[in-house]
Amino acid sequence: MAEQQAFADVTAIMTGYFDGLYHADTKQLAQVFHPDARYVNMIEGDYLNQSLSEYFAMVDKRTPPASTGEVRDDSIFSIQFGGTRMAFVHASMTMMDREYLDFLTLTRDQHGWRIMSKVFTYIPKTREA
Repeated sequence: MAEQQAFADVTAIMTGYFDGLYHADTKQLAQVFHPDARYVNMIEGDYLNQSLSEYFAMVDKRTPPASTGEVRDDSIFSIQFGGTRMAFVHASMTMMDREYLDFLTLTRDQHGWRIMSKVFTYIPKTREA
């Protein structure tokens, strides 16, 4: 039963994560990221390793994909647990003409389940005529 609850909790965090990104809503994202989280972009020539506040400053400058009517496409490929306080999520989301591949580490502490690290890459998507 505890495993089912943990899975449901992590899935709920991921829903908030995808919703927050789609709406470029850092208030919502703050509910799913741990305050000490790290944001790491692994694109060659575009490497970033930022704090949560630095990442949120970038998100606040975005035009939300939801406001332009972009089709939302997100997936959770896998969720793996390492005991009762740690999880790894492999996910993707397509937006802003890119397909993002995320490796997210989640931890459970006094904040509940939260994303502690986001390491990602992306592939540019071409628009079909």
